[in-house]
This record gives sequence, C-alpha cells and structure tokens, in this order.
Amino acid sequence: MATRVFPIKGATTDYCRIRITIMAISSTSIPKFAFSNSLRLTSLKPKLPSSLIFKSQTPKPLTLKPNRRNQITSLFTGIVEEMGKVRELGFDESGESFDMVIHSPTVLEDVNLGDSIAVNGTCLTVTEFDSERLEFKVGLAPETLRKTSLIELEKGSVVNLERAVKPSTRMGGHFVQGHVDGTGEIVSMEVEGDSLWIKVKTSPEILRFIVAKGFIAVDGTSLTVVDVFDEEECFNFMLVEYTQQKVVIPLKKIGQKVNLEVDILGKYVERLLSSGFVESIKSR
Repeated sequence: MATRVFPIKGATTDYCRIRITIMAISSTSIPKFAFSNSLRLTSLKPKLPSSLIFKSQTPKPLTLKPNRRNQITSLFTGIVEEMGKVRELGFDESGESFDMVIHSPTVLEDVNLGDSIAVNGTCLTVTEFDSERLEFKVGLAPETLRKTSLIELEKGSVVNLERAVKPSTRMGGHFVQGHVDGTGEIVSMEVEGDSLWIKVKTSPEILRFIVAKGFIAVDGTSLTVVDVFDEEECFNFMLVEYTQQKVVIPLKKIGQKVNLEVDILGKYVERLLSSGFVESIKSR
C-alpha cells in the first residue's frame, strides 16, 4: 500500500492533512518513470516531447470534495460542449503520476469527483477540481499517452471537452465511449467557401471500420465521413463554419495527430462475423 498526502487549508493557520491510501501498482503492469531534478520519462514509446519535461514544483492544491456518487459507465455524443485550456501538466511529486489541469467554466457547472469528461475524445476521470479557479485535474496513464494524441499537448493547448451524457440528454451526435481506437495524421486541409475539408491518414486496422457517410469521432467531435481512400489509407470529412469555431481541429496543422474512435457498431459486427455467429444461425 502507498499513502498520498494532500494539504488542505483549515480554519487555523496550520494545515491539516488527510491521507488517502491507494494500492501501489506492480512494476510489471505499468513502466516506471525515472526522474531526478529534471523529471524525465524513459519508458514511454514514443517519448514525450521536451515541452512535457519540467522540474518538480509544488502547485497550489485543488480543493478536494467528497465523492457522493458511485462510478458509472460513461457515454458521450461527440457534441463538444466547450474548448478548455491546459493550465498545467506533468508529473506529481512522486514522479510516477502524470496529471493535467484544465481550465473549463462550462463543464464544471455540476462536476463531481469521479466524473468522466472526454478530453479530445479521451474519457478521463476527474480527480480534483476547484470551482473558484474553474479548473479540474485528470490523470494520464502511460497507455493513454501511448495510444492518443494527448502526448502532443503542452501548457496553453486548447482541448475539446464534453461531459458524459445523462438519461435526459438530447442525443445530437452518435454513441461515443471515449475509448480512443488510435490516432490519425492530418495530411491536408483545404478551404471551399466557408467550409474546411480535412483528410486524415490512419492505420489499416482503423480504416477498415470507417465507411463513407458513416460516423466517426475525431478528437471527440462527432463527424460524418465523406469519402474513404483505401489506397492512400485516408478518409476525409468537412467542417462547416459553425463547427470550425467550436472545436480544436481547425487549430491544428498538417502533420499533427488527432484521436480517432470508430463507430462501435462496426466493431460489434466484425466480432460477430469472426466468431462464426452467422454460420451458426444459418445451420439451424
């Protein structure tokens, strides 16, 4: 077991401390981070850019509030609620936890500890928040940094944000889990009138689930695929003027990565076909 201490200012001039006991993760499950005066990440591939390596500091603690909600299974729609700004990111004092603090007035309106928020389409858990500073903190696991474009973020980056939907929420997009399947690379951005055409190259493993006029979540934004170019291993989509002003994709440049989550229905269909389910039905 390991103990983490959070300072919380009390009614007196002294600080009281609460201790949260957490289970230490086995070294065989997640690579260890090697660090010294300048924290360095040596186990992740690809390695973090130098912008994410900085000296350990003692940041102002975010206010901890008791969690009164049970953990729920999250679902999103791909309709971005807000573009937040990364205020801080890097390792905590232990050198093992990589955290990110995001400024976001809208999504904090009804936030609770343990809530799920999609950050550029990646489902992350709120671990701390400060309603006065309009900030919340999330942790980024090594696997998250390996598989998503969040590894390219730096202080000041703008990110798409969406809270998990409620049963009463209008479904304006499509079913998005916030489980990124992989990344794609922007290969072209072309203007046509007030619209913006964007072409993205991705791996064959992801491209096989992408179909023309089908759904896809790009950096957490629910979009309609226009065409698929199998020989180029690319697909494209179009952003109208309104969408361009509400999401981060137009702010990116050619060569940058985007998070991709394909329509989950396609993955279920492939699973059924590969399992022999169809053949078993025919044989009845």
